[in-house]
Amino acid sequence: MATTSPTSSPDPSPTAATIPGVEHHHVAIDDTTLHHVTAGTTGSPILLVHGFPETWWAFHALLPLLATRHRVIAVDLRGFGDSAPAAAEHSSSTAADDLHQLIGHLGLGPVHLLGQDLAGAAVTRLVATHPEEVLSLTAVEMALPGFGLEALADVTHGGSWHLGALAAPGIAEFILTGRERAFLADLWFPHMTTVAGAVTDADLEEFTRTYTRPDAWAGARGLYSSALREGDDLRSLLTATPLEPPVLAVDAMSAPFTAETMSAVARGPVTSTVIDHAGHHVALEAPQALAEAVLRFTAAVDAAR
Repeated sequence: MATTSPTSSPDPSPTAATIPGVEHHHVAIDDTTLHHVTAGTTGSPILLVHGFPETWWAFHALLPLLATRHRVIAVDLRGFGDSAPAAAEHSSSTAADDLHQLIGHLGLGPVHLLGQDLAGAAVTRLVATHPEEVLSLTAVEMALPGFGLEALADVTHGGSWHLGALAAPGIAEFILTGRERAFLADLWFPHMTTVAGAVTDADLEEFTRTYTRPDAWAGARGLYSSALREGDDLRSLLTATPLEPPVLAVDAMSAPFTAETMSAVARGPVTSTVIDHAGHHVALEAPQALAEAVLRFTAAVDAAR
């Protein structure tokens, strides 16, 4: 059961980045504490869930655009950002339950849910197991275990080294401690983005700040580790309980991977859009285009209720 922590009132860390119009909160949920920000006072709620190597800050340009029509909540997953560190057994099931608890604690449901990248297994588990809490799902640059994600870890066929490396205990700490900013600025974002200047020095400073915290890699390690072992389980879950709410698939550099994945797990038709000028980090690279697609989609869902 979720309870409000003593720091649940708006109170960002003095060194944390923020933007006008948002409030920072911490809530105690069972065995963890989640940090989230809120903006907007009217409209249906929309919950934003980041991927890797991100925090809520990945949505800092998107959030005010959505807040013109929605109450917006952007969360730091357990083990990321300013939420509490994750334990060794952290998994997408844990993250999905955290989101379920957060929705209940804040009295939000049902919500429009937007998840990207590494959040995929967590948000789809939430939709499959608690469809009554979800008005719609927007999947951004998302692969799923059991539906093709494992191929992204196969370096012998063009997969990426980071999935296996970050899933292994101690590897991220060994190779990245003291090099967090260099990893983000010189390796990750140049490879995964295409819009010049979209990731600013301020963005790099904020992500670096959170990835230099104690146990800062535990959240990513848990989600990558579970992604590489949960394919059969997630495939069984989504075969037995396909996603019921409307789904928007947003692809960019991975087109049309997200649309194909969502079509395999949704009961109904999937709305698809491609933001072809953006790389993997769509919310940072093309916030206006992403906002327009999301607002069209959520307006149609709300109108049909």
